Amino acid sequence: MGNTRHSIRDNAPSPFNELKLLYVSTSKYEGDWQSLLHSHAFCELFYVVNGNGFFITEDKEFPVHEHDMVIISPHVQHTEKSLHSAPLEYIVLGIDGLIFSFENIASAPDSILLQTAAGNVYKYNTKNSNVYAYLNIMLTEITDKEENFEAVCQSLLEVVMLCMLRNDHLSIKPNNTSLLNRECVRIKNYLDANYMENITLDTLAQRSHMSKYYLVHAFTKYMGISPITYLLQRRIEEGKSLLSSTSYSISQISSLLGFSSQSYFAQAFRRSVGQTPVQYRNTYRGQPRTNTNSIS
Repeated sequence: MGNTRHSIRDNAPSPFNELKLLYVSTSKYEGDWQSLLHSHAFCELFYVVNGNGFFITEDKEFPVHEHDMVIISPHVQHTEKSLHSAPLEYIVLGIDGLIFSFENIASAPDSILLQTAAGNVYKYNTKNSNVYAYLNIMLTEITDKEENFEAVCQSLLEVVMLCMLRNDHLSIKPNNTSLLNRECVRIKNYLDANYMENITLDTLAQRSHMSKYYLVHAFTKYMGISPITYLLQRRIEEGKSLLSSTSYSISQISSLLGFSSQSYFAQAFRRSVGQTPVQYRNTYRGQPRTNTNSIS
């Protein structure tokens, strides 16, 4: 009987410590959606399972076919267009903490590298790699949601990345988060200046050019709380100031702060402060006020 043992070295370094799988999605074109340019503040991998079509970025487009992988760098506007005769079916991964380097990519048939002002888009064919096999396992895990499926999917992401780097001479570099942090600062400043307005996630997504999902993820990572929670806290803090330093009515303060109703303001204030607005104001009665004018 033959016996072969292959040793694995301890503590083999991983180049993927900063990678985070944000989502896995599958789509099949059925002629019922409108193709619109959009962008993300993170990298996407677009894998064609079946069909033919075109991948579009800004003012350029190129054909995509079965087993093609498209790497979309952060902030690059893109979309896809399917051929009705052979509808596109594809898998998309959203990955935080990843930027590819295309300086030393090997030339391959049908590979395409587009350079845009925001970043690069690269297409190549993965037919001879095991990428699709691992993507299928990932889809099974995320669909069945067995115990620890998130950890399995994260590990499978690293396997997919290793296959791509090994077979296709790609390389990666750390994701520079300074641009993303500046976007989060802009959102925070906007909330500070406009907290009294009717602000929703849709409003913030339009201003930041991020998807709502990634907007919440990025802001929470930067600030420690979601943008809507930050907005609510900002309003409550301003409400405390108005209650202690003015004679505005509770209804007037609620309206000034952008709350949809006085009762919602009262509920939110009590949850945050532990007192009703009236109780909080009574605590400060008799103290000097900087503004005692009422709204006419």
